[in-house]
Parts: sequence; C-alpha cells; structure tokens
Amino acid sequence: MTTSDSGGSSVRRATDLVLTGFDDYNASFSDLSRRGKRRFEAGDRVGMRADVVARMELYDASVNEVIGRLEEHLANRLFSRSFWTEMHKTYAREIRGRLDAELYKTFFNTISRRLFKTRGVDPAIEFVALDIQPTDRITHPVSRHTYAVGNDLAETFRRLLGDYQFNTPYGDTVKDGNRLAERLRSELFAAGEVAVTSIEMLETVFYREGRAYLVGRAFGRDRYLPCVIALVQEDNLVRVDALLAKRIQVSILFGYTFSYFLADLPTVGDAVVFLRTLLPDKPIDELYTVLGRAKQGKTERYRAFVRELLARPEETMVEADGQRGMVMAVFTLPSYPLVFKLLRDRFAPVKTIRRHEVIERYRLVHRHDRVGRLLDVQEFKDLRFPRDQFSPELLDELMSECRRIVRLEDDTVVIRHSFVERRVRPLDLYLKEVDEDAAHHAVIDMGQALKDLARSNIFAGDLLPKNFGVTRSGRVVFYDYDELTLLTDCHFRHMPKASNDFDLYSDETWFHVDDNDVFPEEFPRFLALKPDLLAVLTDSHGELFDADWWLDVQARIGSGESLDVPPYTEEARVREVVRPLAG
Repeated sequence: MTTSDSGGSSVRRATDLVLTGFDDYNASFSDLSRRGKRRFEAGDRVGMRADVVARMELYDASVNEVIGRLEEHLANRLFSRSFWTEMHKTYAREIRGRLDAELYKTFFNTISRRLFKTRGVDPAIEFVALDIQPTDRITHPVSRHTYAVGNDLAETFRRLLGDYQFNTPYGDTVKDGNRLAERLRSELFAAGEVAVTSIEMLETVFYREGRAYLVGRAFGRDRYLPCVIALVQEDNLVRVDALLAKRIQVSILFGYTFSYFLADLPTVGDAVVFLRTLLPDKPIDELYTVLGRAKQGKTERYRAFVRELLARPEETMVEADGQRGMVMAVFTLPSYPLVFKLLRDRFAPVKTIRRHEVIERYRLVHRHDRVGRLLDVQEFKDLRFPRDQFSPELLDELMSECRRIVRLEDDTVVIRHSFVERRVRPLDLYLKEVDEDAAHHAVIDMGQALKDLARSNIFAGDLLPKNFGVTRSGRVVFYDYDELTLLTDCHFRHMPKASNDFDLYSDETWFHVDDNDVFPEEFPRFLALKPDLLAVLTDSHGELFDADWWLDVQARIGSGESLDVPPYTEEARVREVVRPLAG
C-alpha cells in the first residue's frame, strides 16, 4: 500500500468517525425527544423538563466523544491542517444531498474549531455559507396529514384528533371537535373567509412543559391561517385546551422566551420550511433553536448577523439603549434586533456578585423553563468584528472596561466571551414613550411576568423597570440576570414591627437581614414607578407585596407541585377552566 493510499484510508476512517458520531448524537436526540409522548401521557412535567435539559447537554458530550475517538485514531496527525483540509473535502462529498446537511456541517465545524481553537473563520477546515439560507435548497415536503373539509368541520376535527393517539384516552372528542370548529370558523370569518376548505397538520407532535401541540394550518378559499391545537392531560384524560389561529399567538409559542420543544422530527430542515409558512417573519435561527437544535440556531444567528454587517458597511455598532449596566457592557447594531452583553472588568461597588456567579446565572436561564418571561441567551466565544464598524465611543468603553475579554488585532475587534440576546425595548423607556393605556397594560403585564416567573421557581431579584423589556408582541419580559435566583433559595419575610420610636425613625436597618432575605412589602420603594403606575400595579397584582403570596408559591413548589403557566392567553382557550383564586 502506498503512502497516499494509507493517507486516503485514514482520511476516510476519520470522516466516518465524525459522520457516525453525528448519527449517534442524532439518534440519542430522537430518543430523548420521543420521551415527550410518554411524559405527556403520564402528566410528568418535571420529567419533560429534565429531558429537555438532558438533550441540551447531549451535543457537547457527543462532540467530546468524537474528539476522543479521533485522537485515538489519528494520534500525532490530530492537529494536522493538511489532513483536516482533505477530511473537510471528503466529508463535504459524503453529506451532499442530505436533507439535514447543515446539521452535519455544524457538527464538523464544532469539532474542528475546538481542536484548532479557531478564531474567526477558517474555510479550509470548516463550512462557511453566508450567502444562502440553510433551507433554500429544501423542496422535500415535511410529513403531514391532510383533511378535506366538507359540510361538517366538527367531524373533520374529530377525525383529526383520532389520527393522534395516546395511551391516555381523550376525554370528549365530540365536545372538543365542536369547540374547535366554532373557534376556527370565527377566526377565518374575522380574516375575511366564509368557509374552511382543508386542514393540514404535521404528523409530528410537539411537547413542552406538560402540553402537547398539533401544528398545522387551515385553508379558506383565498388564504390560510395557523391551526395549532394545544392538548393537556388532566385526570388521566387528554383534552383540547386551546386553538392558536393567529400568527402572533403561534409566534409567541415558538418564540425566544420559551424553552425548547421535544419533537421527534425525522428531518429538521423541512419542518423549519413548513413553520416559516406560518411565521414568515420568524428568524431561521430561532426556529432551529426552539426545536432543540441550539447549536444550529447559534450558527444561523451568527451567519445572519454577519450578513447584516456585510450588507451595511456604513452602519456602526453602538451602546444599546437603556441605562448603562453596572455588570455588563451592552452593544447592538441598530438595524438588527440583537444585543451583545460583555462582562465588565470591574463591577459597580454596590454589586457584590462575582464574575463566575453571573455566568452561572445566565447559564441557568438557558437551561430553565422560561415560561415566556425570560429571553433565551446564547453564549459565544471568540467573535471577530471589523474595527471600523464600532462607534468610537463604544470601542473606547470596551477597551477601557472589558479588556479582559476584548482585544484589537490590526483592523479586527476580537471578543473572547459574550452573551447574545434578542433586543427588546427597555420597559423604563417604553413607559415614557407610550400613551396612558399602553403604559397601564405594560405595568399590569410586568406584574403578571413576576407571577409567571415565581411559578417557574424564579425570583428576578432586581425589580427596577430598566431590567425588563417589551417584545414586539407587547409582552413584558425580564432580561438582566445578575441578581436572578431560584425562588426556593429565597427567604421571604414580613417586615418586623418597630418596638419603639428610635427603631421606627432609624435611617438604618435595626433588625438582622441575611443575604437571601426578601421583604415584599418593600417592593413598591424599589420599583421606581410613577405613583399612578404603581397604583395600577397594586390594583392588579397587590399580592406581590405580601410575603404570604410568595411563601405559598414557594411551598407549593417545594412540595413537588409543578405550577402551570400556559403559553397563551384566555383568548385562545376553547374550554372553561377553573382558576385558583391566588391570582
């Protein structure tokens, strides 16, 4: 055997190790996703959340396993660039034509970048495609059920539900079918249609936080609407809970403020193409991410942002709107809805938290049930940007306050570590910009956000409006995580009563306070809301200022109860639900 033959065989073997590694990862990903059905049937929301987290951790474990196998096979050639260049070519040929080729490419890139500690982009040993969307070449139709609708829409829905069987029986498909038909007719009529002609639904069921979703679209004569049916399991029966037929409702469901779905999709790219028909304005990266393909989502987010930079060479990145952070420096490209958050070298004196604790809290949010109230956060390393696309003021700030993670290399700004979030309008600015009704609505939703977070075992910590934001859909979310903590780690207390005038008028706290003590009665002082807005919040959510409300939620979580926070409003429901009185 010649040396070249031996080298070719070694390249082939190394390529197969990466291909097999991805296939093994993909199979394990599917195994975890398929658990969603069993968790739903058992009403096991806690187990469903654990599966989502386990699946998130699977990618890095799979990459590390492949690197170990490559090291064993290649020995001293593991870091040979010429070898990896040949391997890159062979790998490209092998995945050509595969429907999810982009996922294979990202897996290869992750391995090569970790081995070579690549900064920026190295097209010789990684895949780069800034000029196309990853779904542009996909024409394969995703697997779906199609229903022609005759004169009886309710009967069509009964047939539809019958095609999605669970080991737990449906409670009443007749009643559910009637309610679905009534709601869908109403939605289509409001859109200018007089009848439903057909319905098509993805075969794959989507599971998240205890619910199951049947995802599709309903056609009239001239247009179609989303048709997403939310199912719940109660008392060992499956029931239809809601119908989401408005794009805004489905956009929120598949948005960046919720956790990832468990959905056993045979292929991912064609499902993304279908979802884009429902949500044409939803970025590709967010769809990949919410389907659990977080690494691909990061890849597409980076590509989209670089495309925007290249398309707007005259535009500069600037400090993001809002009050300057005491822990993070935050910048954005005004034309693109992302913010980059960088840890400052030194925090403001009032901040006692340490750098590693901040990082852990941001990572906690990435793994936690975000219930539509926390922005998903992605961690990036070794980002490189053109120096001339930073405003002088921003570059001065980064070089003076973030020198541990920012450096200049000729005409390039290198950022060793950052967190990236979707940009929203800071609530404190929003309240100054909108009319009274909109401001009242936002403050009420801020209170609801605090309740939703509490029920997901999160206490925001710093309740100033500057740490909240308003999304395009008008929802209030929390995005500053350096003081965020688990609710069960807090000690909620009533304010002690002063025993004498000296205590009553003292400028300093006259009773002992531990680090995790929280006094809800003091919240109104820390909210920094104008009196009229504070009154609105108090009228709508006054229990937030009572330690007993927080202690009750804490006790329910501590007992193992999984508190429900639906990802849609009462408007979407198709049945009456008895609500607890606690607000």
